[in-house]
Amino acid sequence: MQDTKPSTARRALLKAAGGLALATTLPRAVLAADAQERHFDPRPGDWKGYEVVTKVALQRAAGPSTVWIPLPAIDTEWQRSLSNNWSGNAKKTHVETDPHYGARFLVAEFDGSAPPMLEVVSRIQTRDRAENWKTRTPGTEAAEDLRVWLQPTDLMPLDGIVKKTSLTITRGARTDEEKVQRIYDWIVLNTFREPKVKGCGTGDIKTMLETGNFGGKCADLNGLFVGLCRASGVPARDVYGIRIAPSAFGYKELGGKPASLQGAQHCRAEVYLKQHGWVAMDPADVAKVMRQETADWIKDPDNPVVAPVKRALFGGWEGNWMGYNFAHDVRLPGSVAGKVGFLMYPQAQSGGEVYDSLAPDTFKYTITSRAI
Repeated sequence: MQDTKPSTARRALLKAAGGLALATTLPRAVLAADAQERHFDPRPGDWKGYEVVTKVALQRAAGPSTVWIPLPAIDTEWQRSLSNNWSGNAKKTHVETDPHYGARFLVAEFDGSAPPMLEVVSRIQTRDRAENWKTRTPGTEAAEDLRVWLQPTDLMPLDGIVKKTSLTITRGARTDEEKVQRIYDWIVLNTFREPKVKGCGTGDIKTMLETGNFGGKCADLNGLFVGLCRASGVPARDVYGIRIAPSAFGYKELGGKPASLQGAQHCRAEVYLKQHGWVAMDPADVAKVMRQETADWIKDPDNPVVAPVKRALFGGWEGNWMGYNFAHDVRLPGSVAGKVGFLMYPQAQSGGEVYDSLAPDTFKYTITSRAI
């Protein structure tokens, strides 16, 4: 079918006030093998087409089962979501749309007469983004439409320690651009990529600030960025998606392996600036390059391996990634688990058992892509 890391909260605030980094710079000799300046400079250009295939062969299914698959539902100047087709042995399939954020997902219901099988084929076009900061192109979003991107979510409160931290970071900033730059720099200096975190993290920003544990993955780090922006009065949103191709700039941590994309899910971010409209941001990927791109953990964001990424991801991103949606707190119809904090992984349940969406080999699902 078709559908076209720990410390006290006080320490956290002191970090915010002083802009302290988590650690000092490694000696250059340690990074000699990787110390040459890298190139990372995405620029808007031609559209590239991709076909992304999600296959589910649900394991240990007992009786009636349901599978929910996120569908790309973004049509912007950087992504065109073209079509979704599916096949398998579900007795009933239909597409649902989240009423608040517009996320779309396939619901497939199985009666238990055979092992559940499902294949979803999504076709999209995508391209690089880079904001021209010298040119003003005012955004056209209505104030009413922007209000949703200034609201709290279950895991992203905007009062208390979140508000206090945001005000400390942005104190004295005269424009929204200055606020965003300060928050972006604070995230890069104070947070860090923690590879041991499961999946993309949870995005529980209040707990991060209260404990001073600033280690996490993209949903945590970019979620904190978005929350701090919103708390400062700047509309911002997470964009939940998946890397679908290698990086054209040679950064192994900034690309996906098309033959096996399980675990390639990645959350990016956007902010809305009156003189520019929606602008791409991704401080979490700066942290990923610092922690994982080389054999040594780079602690200096101005290191030549990191610097071009830090520059480019303030206002841009590479188009080797597919966005699914901007949604938080998504209710999956029929799910015994209730809401999910965000939707960028396949979800399933059978006989009242909820499957671990972060364990694709036991779930079981695969995701692949190819250029078209």
